[in-house]
Amino acid sequence: MLTEKRHQFILDLLTENDIVTINELLKPLNASESTVRRDLKNLEEQGLLARVHGGAKKMPHLSFEATMAEKEEKFHQQKVQIAKFCAGLLDTEDVIYLDAGSTTIEMIQFIPNDLSIKVVTNSVKHAALLIDRQIETIILGGNIKLSTNATLGATAMQQLSDFRFSKSFLGMNGVELEAGFTTPDPEEAAVKRQALQQSQQAYVLLDHSKLQQVTFVQVAPLKSATIVTNSCPQKFREDFQDQTTLKEVN
Repeated sequence: MLTEKRHQFILDLLTENDIVTINELLKPLNASESTVRRDLKNLEEQGLLARVHGGAKKMPHLSFEATMAEKEEKFHQQKVQIAKFCAGLLDTEDVIYLDAGSTTIEMIQFIPNDLSIKVVTNSVKHAALLIDRQIETIILGGNIKLSTNATLGATAMQQLSDFRFSKSFLGMNGVELEAGFTTPDPEEAAVKRQALQQSQQAYVLLDHSKLQQVTFVQVAPLKSATIVTNSCPQKFREDFQDQTTLKEVN
């Protein structure tokens, strides 16, 4: 196969799968491992992909963030599975932080009616649903980010600084071994970071598409929270488990 065709095949496969391994490329490209490695190196130098151990991943768009509506449509069933599991971690008298996000919002429907908890959130949408469930709720003040419905800024940070949580449940845009937990917006990162630091137990809720992805701002290193995901590929599982607690929800 000509070099140009091999390169296009690799890029097409990345469009579908986000991550490819060298072993997955050997047979369809009918090429040696050294040739595939060279192809990946050339494509990385062109800024078309990022090499990782044993393969390559799609080049991240560090500052891009989808709207809340767009996020809710993607991997919805997987997000529901993760949220249901996390709701099962709640205990009576918990004071929790529920971060703005398309997975954390799914937790609200699974909170047991007889469970007495207090919830602090930075999401207008989350707060409305919690109030509908007659759950004691505090919403952080501040500027509202229209795309995610999150309250941000100095007011939110000041109010948040007074609280301590038994558990926090946070969404993230990406998690990667070296970069840790990341999100595109510096103000959102600051709120997430502070909530995480003020929690006795912290959980980050991530569907599988967020694994090995990096966005603009680091929130915290992996050791700072337990990852709850619907599925983690075997090729990443051991690496993640070396640095943090990983819970897979099937």
